[in-house]
Order: sequence, then C-alpha cells, then structure tokens
Amino acid sequence: MSNRIRVAVGGVTGWAGGELARGVAHADDMELVAGLSRGAAGQTLAQLTGHAGTPGKAVASLDDLAGTPYDVYVEYTKPDVAKRNILTALRQGAHVVVGTSGLSDDDYAQIDAAAREADRGVLACGNFAITVVLLQKFAEMAARHLEHWEIIDYAKAGKVDVPSGTVRELAYRLGQIKQASQVVPIDKVNGPVQTRGATMSGTQVHAVRLPGYQLGVEVIFGADGQRLHLRHEAGDGAKPYVAGALLAIRKVHTVRGVVRGLDKVMEGL
Repeated sequence: MSNRIRVAVGGVTGWAGGELARGVAHADDMELVAGLSRGAAGQTLAQLTGHAGTPGKAVASLDDLAGTPYDVYVEYTKPDVAKRNILTALRQGAHVVVGTSGLSDDDYAQIDAAAREADRGVLACGNFAITVVLLQKFAEMAARHLEHWEIIDYAKAGKVDVPSGTVRELAYRLGQIKQASQVVPIDKVNGPVQTRGATMSGTQVHAVRLPGYQLGVEVIFGADGQRLHLRHEAGDGAKPYVAGALLAIRKVHTVRGVVRGLDKVMEGL
C-alpha cells in the first residue's frame, strides 16, 4: 500500500456510506478515490463529501473503476448487489470492508474462498459501533456459562433485510460457541411455529420492524430464577459508526480471507 490508503466507498450517498465518505475524505492517512452511487453517478466527490480537496466523481458500478487503483473497498450498498460488489473488488485487487447487512454464511464462505485466492482480506463487521463490539464480546462471555438465549432484532419499518447484519453476526458468533438449548424443541411447539422466530446458527431470532426504531439488538439469556439482558440501541445519525469503519479500513490489509468482527483487529479485546 501507498502511504495514504486509497479508498472506494460503495453507497457513497447513503445514510452510513455518505457519513463514512466524509470521514475518509477528512482522514490524514486516507484518500477517497471513488464512490459508488447509481443516482449520483457523475457528480464530483468533492460535492458529495463537502471536502474541496477530494478529486474524482461518483460512478454507477465497480466495473467503472477498472482503471482506478484503490486499496480498500467499503461495501455499504444494498444486499442484492453486495456480494457481486465484494467479489468484483477482490478481482480488482482490493481488500474489502463489509458494512452491508443481508449476506448469509454461505455468501461469506464463497467470499472467503475468493479472498484467499486473491490473497486479500475481507473484514466483515456487521456494525462498526464500539457499543456493538462490546455487546458481542459480552454475549460470547455469557454464552460460555449459560445455556438458554434468544435474540431480538429491532429496525425501522422500511428495512427489508431480516435480520440485520449485526444480528446475523451475533447469532453466528454465539453459534461458534454452542447452540442455545430449547426446553421445548421448535418442531414440538403447539401453534404456529413462526411465532418462535427463525433459527439462525442455533439461536432463535425475532425481527421487529416498526416506525420509531432505527437499529437495535437485544440478546436475552435465561437461567433458573434469573435473566440477563444485553441491549444496544442506535440513534438516527451514522456518526457513531465512522470511527470503527476507519479502523477497519486501516486494519483490513493485516488479514487474509474473511474475518468476522471488528474486535478481531482491535487491541485489548
């Protein structure tokens, strides 16, 4: 890599991608060299970020970046195109940071194979907020000592992917420890089985989609005569995710293949 990390941001006009693009543009050790946005294709990155020193224009597709060198691609677009974008960026020689939700374990298995073949790293964080990183670590600690838990996924009414990437990642990580125990097996319940949620990596997950929510996750652990609630709630702004995403951009070149979780590259966690 050069002294300054050349970054391409997918979803450069989006809620999270736009805030990150501004963070990259103002970072002393980074250079925003490209941004993906079908709706804003052709507009200058200086205009989109409010940073006059940012060169280049937004493009509609990663295919348009074939002649633009970049070190790290940050995927912040939509679930239906995220996988293709990631694989394209790997073929173009970039490391990848994934912020888009909706990718499955099978998707990540395919991405991992492609990343290893390209000798590149993919850092899939699900959520870049430090409070989420801590929730994940605390939940893993609890799962080593408790047998029963379920996850509730909260999001705004218009969020189409269920559950969120944060919850997918949390369920996956808990499943790496063990599967949650069920007093009554899911296939033995009396009534609509859907009311027990979906089983993901051995955990029951319930997705709530209502006005008034932005993003939230709660994992509830139960034991005889006691409960433990771990809950994260996000506000309306995307600024809490910028610092973690910038850290991921700086660290992704240190890994190979898919690494899941920002804490994997954070010292002291």
